[in-house]
Amino acid sequence: MNEDLPAAGSATDLHAPPGLPGRTRWSRRGFLSASAAVGCAAVSLGQAPGAAASPASAVQGGGTGDTGNSLFSALDAKIQEGMRAYAIPGAAVGVLLNGQEYVKGYGVTNVDHPVPVDGDTVFRVGSTTKTFTGTAMMRLVERGDVELDAPVRRYLPGFSVADPSASAQVTVRQLLNHSAGWLGDDYEDFGPGDDALARFVASMARLPQLTPPGEVFAYNNAALCVAGRIIEVVTGTTYEAAVRDLVIDPLGLDHSRFSSDEIVGFNVAASHSVVDGKAVLEPSFWPQPRSLAPTGGLISSVRDQLSWARFHLGDGTAPDGSRLLSRASLEQMRSRPGPGGTLVVELDGMGVTWMLRPTAQGRRIVQHGGTWPGQISGFLMVPSRGFALTLLTNSEGGTRLRDELFTDDWALSRYAGVTNLPATEEALSGQELAPYEGRYLAQRINDKGAVEDAVIELARHDGRLRGTQTVKGPADVPGASSEEEDSVQDQTSEVQVAFYRPGFALDLDPDGRPVGTRSDFVRGPDGKVAWWRNHGRLHRHQTQ
Repeated sequence: MNEDLPAAGSATDLHAPPGLPGRTRWSRRGFLSASAAVGCAAVSLGQAPGAAASPASAVQGGGTGDTGNSLFSALDAKIQEGMRAYAIPGAAVGVLLNGQEYVKGYGVTNVDHPVPVDGDTVFRVGSTTKTFTGTAMMRLVERGDVELDAPVRRYLPGFSVADPSASAQVTVRQLLNHSAGWLGDDYEDFGPGDDALARFVASMARLPQLTPPGEVFAYNNAALCVAGRIIEVVTGTTYEAAVRDLVIDPLGLDHSRFSSDEIVGFNVAASHSVVDGKAVLEPSFWPQPRSLAPTGGLISSVRDQLSWARFHLGDGTAPDGSRLLSRASLEQMRSRPGPGGTLVVELDGMGVTWMLRPTAQGRRIVQHGGTWPGQISGFLMVPSRGFALTLLTNSEGGTRLRDELFTDDWALSRYAGVTNLPATEEALSGQELAPYEGRYLAQRINDKGAVEDAVIELARHDGRLRGTQTVKGPADVPGASSEEEDSVQDQTSEVQVAFYRPGFALDLDPDGRPVGTRSDFVRGPDGKVAWWRNHGRLHRHQTQ
């Protein structure tokens, strides 16, 4: 992955692999991330209705939009400013607000062969794909084919990770709420065949167990691949065909597909890196292993993403009036959170593939989003306000714009009348900081199947924690090009955090300024600090 971004721990690389420094080339395909987290205005919509209505009068730009509406013109200005500042060639936005829709495209799909972006331009949506996996699974639950609290081995009898107890005990729900507990950043590529997902899941027998199933939240891409494999086995077809049959086609999402072969003739947003402040076309960023389809393989348009939001805020019926899910199942997906923590923002926990995010006003944000090299997206809903926002971009600079709209309060306060939980830095004494000092280690498996380590050293400094993080990549990767081998050598950057309440910290930039994202420290059964949860990943505290 090519990240022309500040050091990890900043708002601008919230979806980096554990410990990934900024301004470095990672691997050709990079990684799948978690989600987009969310982002003056005098306008508040605190009196918005309690549920999304069918759009009575849709304002759909298809590349033009209605800039006469002051609320939407402010959004237009924000997006256009961000595109200029962060080298984003193209973007598309969709808003659902009080039953009204707004869809608009900006810029171009490709800096070398510019074509205007519109509401039907397709981008990779990354980890928002997980919500399609979860929704397809809920359809199987309603049919009686799957039980969420049943063990995975009921559907995959041979399923195994490194820990025999976890292999036998983990449930379908724990796959979907990211509490399965094993190493989750596994991106090995098993080729383009229909057996790619089955081979990936079989390979998971080597994955170490970090925490017992159901006890700790840790973002887990591999677990969603297991969920996708269950869908394959239960339906007797491929994951992609099953999701299209269960969800995509019934909802009329005509610009949502998994294969590049299926988008021939579509207006496609190409992927771009940022070099010396300019967007540069990177065709090598687009391909993605088929084995990762359930965790981040969907290609979609902003108009389809807004239709996805409308379905999830509705009563479970498709546009033709047929019922896909009960309202109770939709509500179950965004309730009963698993273990909480942080994933860039504070979380109550994960429901069935949805991030469930608290606000200062007590209203819940339901969110996802995703990152793939050169394809950065955000997706959130505030069901009690009838509000949804989705953004697709075709540049790695899109991370910064996504932060401004999805992590901070700008869009939330303006359109939904809600804000983040307050977080004011507290300078801690050396004694208070001492339990958090030390070395932290995380791992991931790259697309070649090689293990890469991230080592973080934290020490006390002026009431905060400050240190370095080093990504230790394997020097020799079988089959890798010389460029890829160069990309995985040791890479070091600075990291700094400040506490705002016990165990919870604000991420800081190298100059010590908060960047809007949050992390937390997890204590073990003995009461000692066992993990630093950074960008949703667990970094093990190494004791002396």
